[in-house]
Amino acid sequence: MTKNQAIIIARFIIVLFSVLALSWVAAWVFKISYPFWIAALLVWMFYPLVRLIRSKIRLPNALAVFVVLLISLAVLGGAITGLVFLIIWGVKSLSKIIPDWIQSTTGQAQDFFNNSILPIWQRLGEFMNVFSSEQQSALQESISSMGTRLASSIAEIGTGLVNGLTQLFVIVPSFLLAFLFVFIGFYFIGKDWEKIVTRVRTKMPVSVWDKAKSFRNILRYRVWGLIRAQILLMFIASIIVFIGLLILGTDHTLAVAIVVGAAEILPYLGSGTILGPWALYMFFTGDIGMGIGLAILYGVTAGVRQAIEPKILSSSMNLDALAVLISLFVGLQLFGMVGVFLGPIILVIFIIFKDIGVVRDLMNFIKFGFKEEPDSVKERRK
Repeated sequence: MTKNQAIIIARFIIVLFSVLALSWVAAWVFKISYPFWIAALLVWMFYPLVRLIRSKIRLPNALAVFVVLLISLAVLGGAITGLVFLIIWGVKSLSKIIPDWIQSTTGQAQDFFNNSILPIWQRLGEFMNVFSSEQQSALQESISSMGTRLASSIAEIGTGLVNGLTQLFVIVPSFLLAFLFVFIGFYFIGKDWEKIVTRVRTKMPVSVWDKAKSFRNILRYRVWGLIRAQILLMFIASIIVFIGLLILGTDHTLAVAIVVGAAEILPYLGSGTILGPWALYMFFTGDIGMGIGLAILYGVTAGVRQAIEPKILSSSMNLDALAVLISLFVGLQLFGMVGVFLGPIILVIFIIFKDIGVVRDLMNFIKFGFKEEPDSVKERRK
């Protein structure tokens, strides 16, 4: 190994540890102050609307920010109200058929117990009479231990559900408090947004500020592309489920299709959260044809999503389809279901850094240090 190679490796290690340290610090800072970062992001996204209101209606900046905040609250409240009405409509529609489902399920379970479980238990009692008293005791102890383990497993599941509900009730007030800080921060950050931007710009080198502006413009384009892609995937899933349920002849087709489409926002699970249990219920109640139809519908929906998701994400955000597919898989492996969202986001950030020249600058530092590129390299780049 030459001295130059050793220096390059040392610079690479420095860059790697610096990136990891900065990522850790950024994650820690975001964790303790995330409402204000979210508020700053919202101000950045909606500030063009603030400028428009300020110029068209001739309002002061603080009042224009307040108007945008009210508009945002109205839109959010309308969306939540619409979602609540949709859920109520779906629940009312399902409530008309759930009693019949419960009655049918109860009858099926009773018939299954009388025709299958009870005869087996009776034959088991007759079978145990063949054994000696010691063998019967050992068999009864085995059955008792199995029952104990089953009861313990059920108790653990129940405890987990209770703990989950408890954590949910603890999280909800914290979420509402963070939500309040986001909107308060939106007003105060938006009111002084131009002062904050001017102060940051005067403290930054010109080259860093230019890259920050480029990052902002590209990020805005790709974030809206990601949102468009998710909405399109949900719409496609709703259409597929709607057509499938029409073919199967189910009731309340539109309501179920909308709910299944909304479930597609869940990473990895998607439509399976609705269609999977529904298909199992149909198999259990003896409606094998409907169960097979729902299973096929779920397979088609999941297959179409897996086939078109990389393409839609790549076209909406101007990314390579293979890179998106790899980011989805790697994110799933590293972060679980949340990684299905985090993977493409990390890929987008990396591609933006590459587009604005940050990756190139780091590579130049690793190769050449703080010196400028040699003339030969500049000529090859041209």
